[in-house]
Amino acid sequence: MTVLVTGGAGFIGSNFVHAWLAQHDEVLVNLDKLTYAGNLRNLRALAGDTRHHFVQGDIGDTSLVSQLLATHQPRAVLHFAAESHVDRSIHGPMDFIQTNVVGTFQLLESVRAYWAGLDDQAKQDFRFFACQHRRGLWQLGTRRACL
Repeated sequence: MTVLVTGGAGFIGSNFVHAWLAQHDEVLVNLDKLTYAGNLRNLRALAGDTRHHFVQGDIGDTSLVSQLLATHQPRAVLHFAAESHVDRSIHGPMDFIQTNVVGTFQLLESVRAYWAGLDDQAKQDFRFFACQHRRGLWQLGTRRACL
């Protein structure tokens, strides 16, 4: 089985990637644009881990996302890619709109098209999880992380 993670070189995403691979044997495809928030050094410990496949790219690139979905056939998509620094949003709001709104919409459309082609059982089992803010990592009403 495979999962696709977006924003997996950022702070939250890379910590998720490390935690996931520490607990699971399945392949993880890690899509990250490597903007100011993404850093390959966050993934340095995974060098040589055949379960981790890093792809530099944009969630808004529907051709790339569709190709990754078709090639790797993930059972889940975990969406962490986001522009999240408040100071940057004030000085450059278009980047936030492009990634957090337009990019997320394009990702959802690619995933929806992929999901539509799955068999009934795979559709039922498929999961999409979006966390574009650090507070989203906590289960509502608890103090437990959602990892």
